[in-house]
Amino acid sequence: MNRMNVETAAWRRDALEGEVLTEGATINLRRRRIIIVAVIGLVLIAVLLAVVFGRCDSGSAAADQQKGAKDVPSVTVIVPGRQQVAKLITPTGSLAAVRDMPVGVAGEGGMVVRVLVDAGDWVGKGQVLAVIERSVQAEEAQQLAASIDVARADAALAQQELDRAQALVSRGFISKADVQRRIATRDAANARVRVAQAQLGQNRARIGRLDIRAPEAGLVLARNVEPGQVVSSGSGGLFRIAMGGEMEVRALLPQEDLARVTVGMPATVTPVGATKSYPGTVRLVTPVIDPQTRQGEARIRIPYARDLRPGGFASADIRAGLIDAPLLPDSAVQSDDKGNYVYVIDAKNQVVRRDVKVGEVSDRGVAVVGGLAGNERVVLTAGAFLNPGDKVRPVRAAAR
Repeated sequence: MNRMNVETAAWRRDALEGEVLTEGATINLRRRRIIIVAVIGLVLIAVLLAVVFGRCDSGSAAADQQKGAKDVPSVTVIVPGRQQVAKLITPTGSLAAVRDMPVGVAGEGGMVVRVLVDAGDWVGKGQVLAVIERSVQAEEAQQLAASIDVARADAALAQQELDRAQALVSRGFISKADVQRRIATRDAANARVRVAQAQLGQNRARIGRLDIRAPEAGLVLARNVEPGQVVSSGSGGLFRIAMGGEMEVRALLPQEDLARVTVGMPATVTPVGATKSYPGTVRLVTPVIDPQTRQGEARIRIPYARDLRPGGFASADIRAGLIDAPLLPDSAVQSDDKGNYVYVIDAKNQVVRRDVKVGEVSDRGVAVVGGLAGNERVVLTAGAFLNPGDKVRPVRAAAR
């Protein structure tokens, strides 16, 4: 009875759903529901795991990226811009004396008995440089001096005879013609005295020319004579003297640079091998251009210094007005066997070498007259530790 009621109730409930379910069908339906729920749970778990691991991977990637950013070195850069700096022309040339004076024998010459100076000595105007043997000329001078005494004695005797004749002419013992002859005799005697004196003066002048003297004060550059050497007016220069010790650089410049150089421009000269530079001024610009080399010559006057030796080689910096150019600190400009260069940072923050032409170097910095526009990011320091192509993190500094 009770079973019938249960089946009837089940029949009625399932009948409402439109089908009649047995007990086995109900169990299968429950199993399917459990499986579906389990699958959905597994899917949700998988999605959850994917989200979690995805976040971990992105976090690791971000951490790796941050770590990589920390490994990139940071460098200080400067954007120099452009400003007015001195335009430098940097020629090279040889050193020479402004006035190189050869000194030789002015007289008849003879054997050199003494040389009183050597190369490198300073001499005054008229100073004796060498002495030539003069014994023959000295004997001639003594003979001429004696002849002057003889001529003076004859002139004195002629004067005395004239005085006696003039005293007797009034008494009629001597005619006026005799007096006139005695006047002529006296005048001739006086003339012979003057001739003898002139001959002695000439002889002494010849003796004086046996002393080789400096025509001007200056520095002895060369000595080409020794005691015992026989010299004459055809022997050439026995000494070379730099007048006043003044030197110059005979710098060769291209035609376009020579057109910018004028007399009076300031310049700085540095001899090869010297650590010191010397100030000077342009004293001469040659009016002729060599048709073969298309170069001209500018001569830069500089005061005497020990490092300035004629015949040597030197470089010069001529300040030829002002130009607009980037100005960099010394630390930004480097050099090697290829020349001067700087490191710039490109748009990808990579190091790029840029060859530059350097102009004036002063306390303000280094003027770059070629190779930079002024708007580049130039490595300010640490350039020696970088290589082209390196990745860096630029840190901009204030322009100087």
